[in-house]
Amino acid sequence: MATHPTGSTHILAPDEADDGQAAVAGNSGGLRGVLWDMDGTIVDTEPYWIRAEKDLVEAHGGTWTDEQATTLVGQALEFSAGQLQQAGVDLGIRDIIDHLIGRVAADVSRAVPWRPGARELLAALHAEGIPCAMVTMSETLLASAVAAHLPEGTFTHLVTGDRVSAGKPDPESYQLGFDLLAADHPGLHKHQVVAIEDSLPGVTAALAAGLTTLAVPHFVPLPPDPRRTDWDTLAGRTPADLAALLPAADAEDEFEDSEDVA
Repeated sequence: MATHPTGSTHILAPDEADDGQAAVAGNSGGLRGVLWDMDGTIVDTEPYWIRAEKDLVEAHGGTWTDEQATTLVGQALEFSAGQLQQAGVDLGIRDIIDHLIGRVAADVSRAVPWRPGARELLAALHAEGIPCAMVTMSETLLASAVAAHLPEGTFTHLVTGDRVSAGKPDPESYQLGFDLLAADHPGLHKHQVVAIEDSLPGVTAALAAGLTTLAVPHFVPLPPDPRRTDWDTLAGRTPADLAALLPAADAEDEFEDSEDVA
Protein backbone atom coordinates (compact mmCIF):
# COMPACT_ATOMS: atom_id res chain seq x y z
CA MET A 1 0.00 0.00 0.00
CA ALA A 2 0.99 3.63 -0.44
CA THR A 3 -0.38 6.84 0.98
CA HIS A 4 -2.01 9.23 -1.45
CA PRO A 5 -1.12 12.92 -1.02
CA THR A 6 -4.69 13.61 0.15
CA GLY A 7 -4.27 11.14 2.99
CA SER A 8 -6.38 8.35 1.55
CA THR A 9 -5.06 4.81 1.29
CA HIS A 10 -3.91 3.84 -2.20
CA ILE A 11 -3.82 0.11 -2.88
CA LEU A 12 -1.27 -0.55 -5.60
CA ALA A 13 -2.04 -3.19 -8.20
CA PRO A 14 0.77 -5.65 -8.85
CA ASP A 15 1.12 -4.47 -12.44
CA GLU A 16 0.39 -0.79 -11.85
CA ALA A 17 2.18 1.37 -14.41
CA ASP A 18 4.73 3.91 -13.27
CA ASP A 19 3.21 6.48 -15.58
CA GLY A 20 0.23 7.90 -13.68
CA GLN A 21 -1.01 9.58 -16.83
CA ALA A 22 -1.97 6.26 -18.44
CA ALA A 23 -5.52 6.19 -19.73
CA VAL A 24 -8.15 3.90 -18.23
CA ALA A 25 -8.14 0.70 -20.23
CA GLY A 26 -11.81 -0.08 -19.76
CA ASN A 27 -13.93 0.09 -22.86
CA SER A 28 -17.48 -0.52 -21.51
CA GLY A 29 -19.44 2.17 -23.32
CA GLY A 30 -17.77 5.18 -21.72
CA LEU A 31 -17.60 3.81 -18.16
CA ARG A 32 -14.30 5.01 -16.69
CA GLY A 33 -14.68 4.54 -12.94
CA VAL A 34 -16.90 3.11 -10.21
CA LEU A 35 -17.25 4.30 -6.61
CA TRP A 36 -18.47 1.62 -4.21
CA ASP A 37 -20.12 1.87 -0.83
CA MET A 38 -19.08 -1.02 1.42
CA ASP A 39 -21.52 -1.89 4.23
CA GLY A 40 -24.69 -3.31 2.69
CA THR A 41 -23.32 -3.01 -0.86
CA ILE A 42 -20.17 -5.13 -0.99
CA VAL A 43 -20.65 -6.90 2.33
CA ASP A 44 -23.75 -7.53 4.44
CA THR A 45 -22.28 -6.24 7.70
CA GLU A 46 -25.43 -4.54 8.97
CA PRO A 47 -26.36 -7.52 11.22
CA TYR A 48 -22.85 -7.31 12.71
CA TRP A 49 -23.27 -3.59 13.43
CA ILE A 50 -26.73 -4.06 14.93
CA ARG A 51 -25.57 -6.87 17.22
CA ALA A 52 -22.59 -4.79 18.36
CA GLU A 53 -24.84 -1.77 19.03
CA LYS A 54 -27.41 -3.82 20.92
CA ASP A 55 -24.82 -5.56 23.10
CA LEU A 56 -23.15 -2.25 23.94
CA VAL A 57 -26.39 -0.49 24.87
CA GLU A 58 -27.57 -3.43 26.96
CA ALA A 59 -24.20 -3.59 28.74
CA HIS A 60 -24.91 -0.03 29.89
CA GLY A 61 -28.41 -0.86 31.10
CA GLY A 62 -30.35 0.40 28.11
CA THR A 63 -32.39 -1.13 25.31
CA TRP A 64 -31.80 -0.99 21.55
CA THR A 65 -34.46 -2.06 19.09
CA ASP A 66 -34.17 -3.12 15.45
CA GLU A 67 -36.20 -0.03 14.56
CA GLN A 68 -33.63 2.22 16.24
CA ALA A 69 -30.83 0.34 14.53
CA THR A 70 -32.26 0.82 11.05
CA THR A 71 -32.17 4.60 11.47
CA LEU A 72 -28.36 4.38 11.64
CA VAL A 73 -27.83 2.43 8.42
CA GLY A 74 -25.47 4.41 6.19
CA GLN A 75 -24.96 7.20 8.70
CA ALA A 76 -21.61 8.64 9.79
CA LEU A 77 -20.22 6.82 12.81
CA GLU A 78 -20.10 10.01 14.90
CA PHE A 79 -23.85 10.40 14.42
CA SER A 80 -24.47 6.75 15.30
CA ALA A 81 -22.32 7.01 18.43
CA GLY A 82 -24.31 10.04 19.54
CA GLN A 83 -27.54 8.08 19.20
CA LEU A 84 -26.08 5.27 21.32
CA GLN A 85 -25.14 7.81 23.98
CA GLN A 86 -28.77 8.96 24.04
CA ALA A 87 -29.78 5.32 24.49
CA GLY A 88 -27.68 5.14 27.67
CA VAL A 89 -24.12 4.27 26.62
CA ASP A 90 -21.87 6.08 29.10
CA LEU A 91 -18.81 6.37 26.88
CA GLY A 92 -17.28 9.06 24.72
CA ILE A 93 -17.97 9.22 20.98
CA ARG A 94 -14.49 7.95 20.08
CA ASP A 95 -14.70 5.09 22.58
CA ILE A 96 -18.04 3.98 21.15
CA ILE A 97 -16.74 4.09 17.57
CA ASP A 98 -13.62 2.12 18.47
CA HIS A 99 -15.67 -0.51 20.29
CA LEU A 100 -18.13 -0.99 17.42
CA ILE A 101 -15.44 -1.12 14.73
CA GLY A 102 -13.43 -3.62 16.75
CA ARG A 103 -16.46 -5.88 17.16
CA VAL A 104 -17.47 -5.73 13.50
CA ALA A 105 -13.90 -6.17 12.26
CA ALA A 106 -13.55 -9.27 14.45
CA ASP A 107 -16.79 -10.68 12.99
CA VAL A 108 -15.58 -9.96 9.45
CA SER A 109 -12.27 -11.70 10.15
CA ARG A 110 -14.24 -14.85 11.00
CA ALA A 111 -16.70 -14.69 8.11
CA VAL A 112 -17.04 -12.12 5.32
CA PRO A 113 -20.74 -11.83 4.42
CA TRP A 114 -20.44 -10.93 0.72
CA ARG A 115 -23.42 -9.41 -1.05
CA PRO A 116 -24.57 -11.35 -4.14
CA GLY A 117 -22.70 -10.39 -7.31
CA ALA A 118 -20.42 -7.78 -5.71
CA ARG A 119 -17.16 -9.71 -5.96
CA GLU A 120 -17.94 -10.90 -9.47
CA LEU A 121 -18.69 -7.38 -10.71
CA LEU A 122 -15.57 -6.02 -9.03
CA ALA A 123 -13.51 -8.71 -10.74
CA ALA A 124 -15.05 -7.94 -14.14
CA LEU A 125 -14.34 -4.21 -13.73
CA HIS A 126 -10.74 -4.93 -12.76
CA ALA A 127 -10.34 -7.24 -15.77
CA GLU A 128 -11.48 -4.40 -18.06
CA GLY A 129 -9.12 -1.90 -16.42
CA ILE A 130 -11.92 0.22 -14.96
CA PRO A 131 -10.69 1.64 -11.64
CA CYS A 132 -12.77 1.31 -8.49
CA ALA A 133 -12.58 3.19 -5.21
CA MET A 134 -14.34 2.31 -1.98
CA VAL A 135 -16.31 5.15 -0.37
CA THR A 136 -17.50 4.09 3.08
CA MET A 137 -18.35 5.63 6.42
CA SER A 138 -16.61 2.72 8.11
CA GLU A 139 -13.08 3.54 9.20
CA THR A 140 -9.79 2.33 7.74
CA LEU A 141 -9.46 -0.68 10.05
CA LEU A 142 -12.68 -2.29 8.81
CA ALA A 143 -12.44 -1.12 5.19
CA SER A 144 -8.92 -2.51 4.92
CA ALA A 145 -10.04 -5.81 6.46
CA VAL A 146 -12.70 -6.21 3.77
CA ALA A 147 -10.40 -5.06 0.95
CA ALA A 148 -7.78 -7.58 2.11
CA HIS A 149 -10.19 -10.40 1.25
CA LEU A 150 -10.32 -9.23 -2.39
CA PRO A 151 -7.59 -9.58 -5.04
CA GLU A 152 -4.87 -6.95 -4.74
CA GLY A 153 -5.64 -3.95 -6.94
CA THR A 154 -9.42 -4.38 -6.75
CA PHE A 155 -9.59 -0.89 -5.24
CA THR A 156 -7.15 1.85 -6.14
CA HIS A 157 -8.31 3.99 -3.20
CA LEU A 158 -10.18 3.65 0.07
CA VAL A 159 -12.14 6.72 1.17
CA THR A 160 -13.15 6.04 4.76
CA GLY A 161 -15.14 7.84 7.42
CA ASP A 162 -12.02 8.80 9.37
CA ARG A 163 -10.60 10.61 6.31
CA VAL A 164 -13.41 13.11 5.73
CA SER A 165 -14.73 15.98 7.82
CA ALA A 166 -18.39 15.35 6.99
CA GLY A 167 -19.98 11.93 6.57
CA LYS A 168 -22.79 10.80 4.31
CA PRO A 169 -25.30 12.23 3.39
CA ASP A 170 -22.79 15.05 2.85
CA PRO A 171 -21.19 14.66 -0.62
CA GLU A 172 -17.60 15.18 0.64
CA SER A 173 -16.66 11.49 0.61
CA TYR A 174 -17.90 10.91 -2.94
CA GLN A 175 -16.29 14.11 -4.17
CA LEU A 176 -13.00 12.92 -2.67
CA GLY A 177 -13.43 9.51 -4.26
CA PHE A 178 -13.94 11.10 -7.67
CA ASP A 179 -11.03 13.51 -7.17
CA LEU A 180 -8.69 10.61 -6.39
CA LEU A 181 -9.69 8.73 -9.54
CA ALA A 182 -9.41 11.93 -11.58
CA ALA A 183 -5.90 12.54 -10.21
CA ASP A 184 -4.90 9.11 -11.47
CA HIS A 185 -6.70 9.53 -14.80
CA PRO A 186 -6.57 13.13 -16.07
CA GLY A 187 -9.58 14.09 -18.15
CA LEU A 188 -11.99 11.93 -16.17
CA HIS A 189 -15.49 13.44 -15.92
CA LYS A 190 -18.28 12.66 -13.50
CA HIS A 191 -20.55 11.55 -16.32
CA GLN A 192 -18.13 8.63 -16.83
CA VAL A 193 -18.42 7.38 -13.23
CA VAL A 194 -21.10 5.36 -11.42
CA ALA A 195 -21.60 5.28 -7.64
CA ILE A 196 -23.14 2.13 -6.13
CA GLU A 197 -25.01 2.44 -2.83
CA ASP A 198 -27.61 0.72 -0.68
CA SER A 199 -28.72 3.35 1.87
CA LEU A 200 -30.55 6.66 1.78
CA PRO A 201 -27.63 8.67 3.26
CA GLY A 202 -25.37 7.04 0.67
CA VAL A 203 -27.48 7.72 -2.41
CA THR A 204 -28.12 11.25 -1.14
CA ALA A 205 -24.37 11.85 -0.89
CA ALA A 206 -23.64 10.37 -4.33
CA LEU A 207 -26.37 12.38 -6.03
CA ALA A 208 -25.25 15.57 -4.29
CA ALA A 209 -21.74 14.93 -5.62
CA GLY A 210 -23.15 14.93 -9.16
CA LEU A 211 -22.58 11.24 -9.87
CA THR A 212 -24.69 8.72 -11.78
CA THR A 213 -26.11 6.76 -8.87
CA LEU A 214 -27.15 3.11 -8.67
CA ALA A 215 -29.04 1.92 -5.60
CA VAL A 216 -29.16 -1.73 -4.61
CA PRO A 217 -31.37 -1.49 -1.50
CA HIS A 218 -30.80 -4.19 1.05
CA PHE A 219 -31.46 -3.65 4.73
CA VAL A 220 -33.73 -0.61 4.51
CA PRO A 221 -36.10 0.18 1.60
CA LEU A 222 -35.46 3.46 -0.20
CA PRO A 223 -38.08 6.04 -1.17
CA PRO A 224 -38.55 6.44 -4.94
CA ASP A 225 -36.27 8.95 -6.63
CA PRO A 226 -36.19 9.41 -10.43
CA ARG A 227 -32.63 10.74 -10.26
CA ARG A 228 -31.19 7.29 -9.57
CA THR A 229 -31.49 3.73 -10.87
CA ASP A 230 -32.52 0.86 -8.57
CA TRP A 231 -31.53 -2.78 -9.00
CA ASP A 232 -32.66 -5.67 -6.84
CA THR A 233 -29.22 -7.28 -6.93
CA LEU A 234 -25.77 -7.09 -8.49
CA ALA A 235 -25.84 -10.80 -9.26
CA GLY A 236 -25.35 -11.38 -13.00
CA ARG A 237 -24.58 -7.71 -13.70
CA THR A 238 -21.68 -6.63 -15.90
CA PRO A 239 -19.60 -3.49 -16.55
CA ALA A 240 -21.72 -2.98 -19.67
CA ASP A 241 -24.83 -2.86 -17.47
CA LEU A 242 -23.22 -0.10 -15.41
CA ALA A 243 -22.18 1.75 -18.56
CA ALA A 244 -25.80 1.72 -19.73
CA LEU A 245 -26.69 3.89 -16.71
CA LEU A 246 -24.47 6.76 -17.83
CA PRO A 247 -25.91 9.88 -19.47
CA ALA A 248 -26.53 9.77 -23.20
CA ALA A 249 -23.88 11.25 -25.47
CA ASP A 250 -25.83 14.47 -26.08
CA ALA A 251 -26.23 14.99 -22.33
CA GLU A 252 -22.46 14.48 -21.93
CA ASP A 253 -21.78 17.16 -24.54
CA GLU A 254 -24.04 19.61 -22.71
CA PHE A 255 -22.25 18.81 -19.44
CA GLU A 256 -18.82 19.42 -20.99
CA ASP A 257 -20.01 22.69 -22.56
CA SER A 258 -21.25 23.89 -19.16
CA GLU A 259 -17.85 23.02 -17.62
CA ASP A 260 -16.07 25.00 -20.36
CA VAL A 261 -18.25 28.05 -19.67
CA ALA A 262 -17.59 27.75 -15.96
